[in-house]
Amino acid sequence: MVSAAVERFRSCRWRKAAENGMPECCGHRDVLPITGANGFDPEAWCPGCAFYKLRRTPKKREYFGDRY
Repeated sequence: MVSAAVERFRSCRWRKAAENGMPECCGHRDVLPITGANGFDPEAWCPGCAFYKLRRTPKKREYFGDRY
């Protein structure tokens, strides 16, 4: 079972997925320089994060044909 901080981190739009040997971390421009990718700890950052923003699924746009 994962903690509430980890659940919140995984639903945040700033979460950067693990890639090319780098672990998952927060990609927010104010958080990443302080924590770095290797030292990110959701337990320390995510519970009271002022930058938290829920990730949303993009809506499919309707196609109305060419508007020229």
